[in-house]
Amino acid sequence: MNKRILVTGGTGYIGSHTVVELMQQGYEVVIVDNLSNSNITVLDGIQAIVGRRPEFVNADCCDYVAMDNVFRSYPDIKGVIHFAAAKAVGESVEKPLHYYRNNMHSLTTVLELMQEHEVHHIVFSSSCTVYGQPDPEHLPVDETAPRKKALSPYGNTKQINEDIIMDQAHACASLRATILRYFNPIGAHPSALIGELPNGVPNNLLPFVTQTAAGLRDELRVFGDDYNTPDGSCIRDYIYVVDLAKAHVCAIERMLSGKTQEQVEIFNLGTGRGLSVLEIVRTFEEVTGQKLKYRIVGRREGDIEQVWADPTRANTVLGWRADTPIRDVLLSAWNWEKHLRNIK
Repeated sequence: MNKRILVTGGTGYIGSHTVVELMQQGYEVVIVDNLSNSNITVLDGIQAIVGRRPEFVNADCCDYVAMDNVFRSYPDIKGVIHFAAAKAVGESVEKPLHYYRNNMHSLTTVLELMQEHEVHHIVFSSSCTVYGQPDPEHLPVDETAPRKKALSPYGNTKQINEDIIMDQAHACASLRATILRYFNPIGAHPSALIGELPNGVPNNLLPFVTQTAAGLRDELRVFGDDYNTPDGSCIRDYIYVVDLAKAHVCAIERMLSGKTQEQVEIFNLGTGRGLSVLEIVRTFEEVTGQKLKYRIVGRREGDIEQVWADPTRANTVLGWRADTPIRDVLLSAWNWEKHLRNIK
């Protein structure tokens, strides 16, 4: 039988693209998601791309009984990729208790049940927010850069969850974990059958850009043009979501094949290049021919001024690289939006 992977949050943006990559590599996948920030129709898109449908359980990862039933129903689970978490920086500042309860309780529940059911491999969805605003000498950011005080409750939950994994690995010698610190995922599958589809008002840049271009939003708000950057807007390392998804397959394969060198391995996932918000806006306009209406507004609490990755370790040790051109990535996001809205 093919190896089965449990993907929590698997109908979400990054989760759904990762499920596609796993299934295309021959893995059997069971998704657990409570659909709090995703849509069940994502399963149709996955099936259309792959040719078969993943197993799906509608459950909250904080629900111990429901998750225990998942592990009992699928005793052949070989590893877990844990995406399930609330993830909006701004919202976390407004609703910190929701983020602490949801993000930490879901992870501890999964880790407890992994130990009980003797599942030894986990890939954890972390974030470059654990680095806070890096000092200039740590830009670009590699894995040796110090974690700094988080600028948002969301970032703090990622730091705490990394610590939880480290502590559990110390207590449980059989556990193997890979922590993937993402930079900024954007874009959509080249088929335009799955992509980023947030419920309500988007918190991330690209869906707000594409929804504005499609006429769903009156304007795009750019949070600040007075940062210490060339054009005054924040700088990020924007990584294609399909490239990012492939990194999870590399990580799970590395663990299952026994190639890991440490109990817990950490990798920064990015392109190694920083782009500003306004650069993304201008490039989107160029590649799509869509003129965007945008307005500069005040800074958003919790935002980091500039951060981009040094992905050398992921390139050399994990054997993974993000090399899709940004113009292709932005066009994929627009094609996804057009598919959703039936725009010709």
